[in-house]
Amino acid sequence: MVTIEDFKKVELIVAQIKEVKEHPNADRLYLIRVDTGKEDRQIVAGIRRSYTPEQLIGRRIVLVANLEPVVIRGEISNGMLLAASDETSMAILSPDKEISLGSIIK
Repeated sequence: MVTIEDFKKVELIVAQIKEVKEHPNADRLYLIRVDTGKEDRQIVAGIRRSYTPEQLIGRRIVLVANLEPVVIRGEISNGMLLAASDETSMAILSPDKEISLGSIIK
């Protein structure tokens, strides 16, 4: 179990996908450039089997913005998008209305 104080440490914000490239070293990963409203950053996401680049570009997502950067298969990931999955499908979590980039998820 995590406490509410632990959960408050996670910074969830609205970001927009600007560019999507296939990861050169992994067939399930994309390199995704997102705009947070303050900066552009790259994330690595394992959603390649569920979405085409055309389905992603321009989409607003929920981004975990304060994760420590990590290198995934030789590429830097500076955040994580939120998605849900089951045995047959995956769905990216997105705001259901237009909202400013960088808006905080509460």
